[in-house]
Amino acid sequence: MLYYKEFIHPQSSEWVVFIHGAGGSSAVWYKQLKDFKKEFNLLLIDLRGHGKSADLPQDIWNKQYTFEAVTEDIIEVLDHLKTPPAHLMGVSLGTILARQLAELQPHRVKSLIMAGAITRLNVQSRVLVFLGNTFKRVIPYMWLYRLFAFIIMPRRQHEESRNLFVREAQKLCQKEFIRWFKLTSDIIPLLKYFKEKDMGIPTLYVMGDQDVMFLEPVKNLVKEHKNSILTILEKCGHVVNVEQPDQFNQLSMAFIKNQQ
Repeated sequence: MLYYKEFIHPQSSEWVVFIHGAGGSSAVWYKQLKDFKKEFNLLLIDLRGHGKSADLPQDIWNKQYTFEAVTEDIIEVLDHLKTPPAHLMGVSLGTILARQLAELQPHRVKSLIMAGAITRLNVQSRVLVFLGNTFKRVIPYMWLYRLFAFIIMPRRQHEESRNLFVREAQKLCQKEFIRWFKLTSDIIPLLKYFKEKDMGIPTLYVMGDQDVMFLEPVKNLVKEHKNSILTILEKCGHVVNVEQPDQFNQLSMAFIKNQQ
């Protein structure tokens, strides 16, 4: 089973499940813990091959990775803990997994909070995917990861987020990076399906105004999904929960309380 950590609130019955992105770990939520622990029960999970889940026997993950299989890992933890319906919070690729979980088991999801959401790949991101698929077996994966992190988070104020993801990605191995990168072959049709299907689950998108690769597609999606709202943080890049934690925490906690 994946590594997980719970924080139990003595009075609250509300649960927030945190899902990190590719190459990261649950450490990416460290600026949320202090505020969220005061109000809710928390569950943080390290995805397969990431963080403390990287220590699990590799033969567990012999099958080809798919978004559904990786999401089933999360569901296994929820089943084990008998977690009640919860608010799912994802960042970057973790937003795709949160949406996939809502697709597979909508009864588990009270709301979705999507930080730096990926809802469509633009020309620039498709070029990155092509380059990654071309060179993933011949170039050390950390070279590629550092390049991708810099392109997605290029500005000086993005440095903390960029360094955090690079530091956590170093816990991966080349083989694990390749397994995860193969998921990109499924991402375009999956995102198209998600855009076409509005599940009606209350969803908050929090994006940075400097998230040039992913902001515009979210703007277009929110126009079509009636239960979705978008908040844009100024002078902020892709990993909004790290770059603007006070604003992000205030917005997302108010949104969760509004669903109760």
